[in-house]
Amino acid sequence: MTGDPARPLPVPLTLLTGFLGAGKTTLLNRLLKDPALAGTLVLVNEFGEIGLDHLMIEGVEENMILLESGCLCCTIRDDLIVTLEDLLHGRDNGRIAPFSRLVIETTGLADPAPILNVLINHPYLAMRFQLDGVVTLVDAVNGMATLDAHEEARRQVVAADRTVLTKAELAAPESLTALRGRLEGLNPGIAILAPDAPAAELIGAGLYDLARQPHALRHWLADDALPGHHHHDHDHHGDDDHHHGQDHGQHPHDVNRHDASIRAFVLTAEQPVARTTFDLFWTLLRSIHGPRLLRLKGLVDIAGEPGRPLLVHAVQQILHPPIQLGAWPDADHRSRLVLIVKDIEESTVRKLWSAFLGQAAQSRSA
Repeated sequence: MTGDPARPLPVPLTLLTGFLGAGKTTLLNRLLKDPALAGTLVLVNEFGEIGLDHLMIEGVEENMILLESGCLCCTIRDDLIVTLEDLLHGRDNGRIAPFSRLVIETTGLADPAPILNVLINHPYLAMRFQLDGVVTLVDAVNGMATLDAHEEARRQVVAADRTVLTKAELAAPESLTALRGRLEGLNPGIAILAPDAPAAELIGAGLYDLARQPHALRHWLADDALPGHHHHDHDHHGDDDHHHGQDHGQHPHDVNRHDASIRAFVLTAEQPVARTTFDLFWTLLRSIHGPRLLRLKGLVDIAGEPGRPLLVHAVQQILHPPIQLGAWPDADHRSRLVLIVKDIEESTVRKLWSAFLGQAAQSRSA
């Protein structure tokens, strides 16, 4: 059976989601090296005033689009629609290179319901893209606590065709068993895969079948599509304080998409930072604020190592082994640390960072 030659075949689209620090970018880097994903375009959404995640995706600079400063809901959803339409128009008229697949990597704070509503119900985009899979990553170490604390994380699991359980080697066997049971309870029959699963098992599951998804997801999608729904429960204050108002009579599951206490901000340093200064800063920050530190990621210009920044990544008190890069990934050579926190005032962290930088500067001038 042949298609209508006047209508291009729909582009397969995979939604890659998972809470902060679950390992989405690491998995995406591995998948993009697979020949089966040649010609893939990547759309990265980042939460906060300065994004860094897109700098960590390897080798696809010319095939990557960045949506900054928000989650894929509210006004950023309108940006998503415009971006996808522009990509299709550019592909059709030859302004951009043709792409055979689109992968959307969401921010870890994204509720999938607004994204799925766009991809399933938008009259033009639903015709031109074929949603063929939602892949949700779950951190085996922090997963149970994250599911307890964050509605977004639970929605990400409910929306998935497949989940990928990351960092399983760091978790106790009994914790893994309990987490698997929790995932099955949220999404009965969900495939739970390892992060080294072949690309063919992760990407390209066939047309996304909403009828096979849990009833809760269909209810959330219906609520999300109600007129005015994405306005009355969202409140924005400034570039880095994205939060939502109180429940206004929605379904009990339809709680705030982001807790008002969650915020993102960026710490910078114009001068190189001693490795010991950064280590002491992180140690003190972790000891004071503990689990309220949802995510730290960034690049640190280490004193004595010009041109070789340190890539740092921490998730809920766990600082992963830093990686020293051979070169800066962009033209900005300042130290930049993106923090996503809960119930911590930005000014508190900035004062601590400034105090350590000031001490280091004094010691150098002494």
